[in-house]
Amino acid sequence: MTAHRTAAAALVGLLPLVLTAVAAGPAQAHGAPTDPVSRVAACGPEGTQRATAACRAAVAANGGSAFDAWDNLRLADVRGRDRAFVPDGQLCSGGLDAYRGLDLARGDWPATSLKAGARFTLTYRSTIPHRGTFSLYLTKQGYDPAARLRWSDLAAEPFASATDPDLVGGAYQISGRLPAGLTGRHVLYTVWRNSDTPDTYYSCSDVVLAGATKPDEVKPDDTEPDEAKPTEIVKPTEAAETAAPTEAAVPTEAAVQAIVPTAPAVQTVPTEPAVQPAAASTDREGPSSATLLVGGSAAALALAALGLSVLLRRRPGA
Repeated sequence: MTAHRTAAAALVGLLPLVLTAVAAGPAQAHGAPTDPVSRVAACGPEGTQRATAACRAAVAANGGSAFDAWDNLRLADVRGRDRAFVPDGQLCSGGLDAYRGLDLARGDWPATSLKAGARFTLTYRSTIPHRGTFSLYLTKQGYDPAARLRWSDLAAEPFASATDPDLVGGAYQISGRLPAGLTGRHVLYTVWRNSDTPDTYYSCSDVVLAGATKPDEVKPDDTEPDEAKPTEIVKPTEAAETAAPTEAAVPTEAAVQAIVPTAPAVQTVPTEPAVQPAAASTDREGPSSATLLVGGSAAALALAALGLSVLLRRRPGA
């Protein structure tokens, strides 16, 4: 009888532990970002940055307790009320005392280099697939890593989000585009709100952003050559094909006078009315037909006179 009572008492004593395990759930959605690496993953037992000064300081701030449960930084029943559950200055620890070393204000946390304005994919390692929404935030320009992270340091809206992504190769992939105009050291803050468990996960990933030239934002059609324009085609235009000969091809009056001396008779020749319409019908300046005719006659008379004079001089007795 006594043995039965002892066994019953033992079972009663174990009941709270059993209930606690059931409440925790048989398949918790454990995980944390590994690229860009989160502070808890970098300083955890599988992290490659455990020996850095920042990770050693974080472990010391935890009372010497390492981050063995690197994938279990979560709060239950938050239901979107993140600011009410996670105080300013404790965003990286989720307000949990077991992770308080992650809230240290330092400028030497292991960081990932990224380019502002560029496309981006976050890798979130997890062991069990679960439903929920990932929201990714970045600190504003001017963020001071020498101060503990506050909610007001983060942009009001996430720059990328994903709901119920597939778990592939033990990780979720959340893609988006990093905000432009950010430079220097920043914190990428990831919130994962489960929808099939009551848990919300928080994590801080330190990044260093380079100023964006944003070559990947150039649209494909912006880099293609423009269509050929009429002015670019090596072909005479219609206007050029129908244009009249240039004035340089027509002898000017000054050129004619340089060859044929102008006789006094030419200066006194009146302009015939019949010649005027012909001159008016062309849009080019130059001597009329009458002027050329009279000039030619004068030249002929001058040459004839010159020849007669030469003959008279050669005659005997002249």
